[in-house]
Amino acid sequence: QVQLVESGGGLVQAGGSLRLSCAASGRTFSNYAMGWFRQAPGKAREFVAYISWSGGASTGYAASVAGRFTISRDSAKNTMYLQMNNLKPEDTAVYYCAAGDNTGVVVQGLGSWGQGTQVTVSS
Repeated sequence: QVQLVESGGGLVQAGGSLRLSCAASGRTFSNYAMGWFRQAPGKAREFVAYISWSGGASTGYAASVAGRFTISRDSAKNTMYLQMNNLKPEDTAVYYCAAGDNTGVVVQGLGSWGQGTQVTVSS
């Protein structure tokens, strides 16, 4: 079982930036994938982005964040990042780190989860 710990959330004004981190432990990641989901108050949890842990990494983004958010990884640290630029009030949510055996598992929300970190964007 993989353990996931998110950090980096906070309070920012619209147009600002944050970088979220997710530290993973408990297994190796040579054949693995990770991603980010978010859940706004009163809304369902939604997919944000994914990144593969294979040598030839691939990434994908939800349309709502494409062009503003960038997902990346540091394999040596078993850590995934989400650089969030030009934040909007609608980005306000609890952001969750996810991990699984492949990108399909991650995108479908069927893998492991962290406890989340709060991102609040004021207008």
